[in-house]
Amino acid sequence: MTEAHMDQGWAGVPVLVTGATGFIGGALARRLHAAGARVTAQGRRSGATLEAAGLRFVRGDLAERAVAEAAAAGQAYVFHCAALAAPWGPYKAFYHANVLATERLTAELRANLASVRRFVHVSTPSLCFSDQPRRNVRESDPLPARQLTAYADTKRLAEQVVVEAQAAGLPTVRLRPRAVFGPGDATLFPRLLRALARGRLRVIGSGDNLADLTYIDNVLDGFLLAARVPAAVGRVYNLTNGEPQPLWLLIAKVSVLLGYQPPRGRLPLRAALALAYWLLGGRREPPLTRYSVRMLALDATLDLSAAQRDLGYAPRVSLDEGLARFCAWQRKQPHP
Repeated sequence: MTEAHMDQGWAGVPVLVTGATGFIGGALARRLHAAGARVTAQGRRSGATLEAAGLRFVRGDLAERAVAEAAAAGQAYVFHCAALAAPWGPYKAFYHANVLATERLTAELRANLASVRRFVHVSTPSLCFSDQPRRNVRESDPLPARQLTAYADTKRLAEQVVVEAQAAGLPTVRLRPRAVFGPGDATLFPRLLRALARGRLRVIGSGDNLADLTYIDNVLDGFLLAARVPAAVGRVYNLTNGEPQPLWLLIAKVSVLLGYQPPRGRLPLRAALALAYWLLGGRREPPLTRYSVRMLALDATLDLSAAQRDLGYAPRVSLDEGLARFCAWQRKQPHP
């Protein structure tokens, strides 16, 4: 299915995209606007560029009733992309942004069920991974008994909120896109590029661990399919590029494309975990956390068959093409 085909049928449809001042939410809001949808974009930061493009913008904290009410009123489709996503920070902040905001938004939508056709909740596969390597994780596989970050734990709780809203009559879909990248990415690759620029990145662990990445256009395709396919209601789906590859080979490839020296030398996993523990305790995010160490050293891949079967999801942009597009964009950005 082409992008043009997936973008048909949105003209005049009222749609809310939360977290629209972020990478994923912003890309989705702009795509739906281009498809003719009547987009309301919500964010905690300034939305001047979105407003200049013709989108209605609601600024504020979704955990506040007035903000959630203003954003949710009259919407047919809601894409809940807003979240506090980071490997480090105070639990209270994550709970507020990820759990309380989801509770408030779903409460507003449940009060107006007649107008809501689909609530698409953007979750994370981070809640599937802990301190052991995992390959081809399915949506039905049990989650780890303990989450390693406040982000993953509160996103797990937010999923529970969505499940409860579904039971109360709100038509929902939960999506778990993995390691999203592309032009506009300000989190995933920029963290690595800053380490590469300083010559501080070492291969952690064996260096042959597999990872999934997902190009932004493919993620947006998955979102739009999940919003329209009847069989998706009440379900949860993994989204990836479907091309698991050795993570450190990918990092080396990006390094070469952007003119950086690829990572040199190795740091054993146990030593990296000890270093991350030693770095804890400051007021700023440490350069290594125990979670980021594990994600850099352990297998972390997802099974894509449910999205392929139910949604007809088929990534259109290959990993190599996506990396080439990202690097072309990144070369035009200020030095990290």
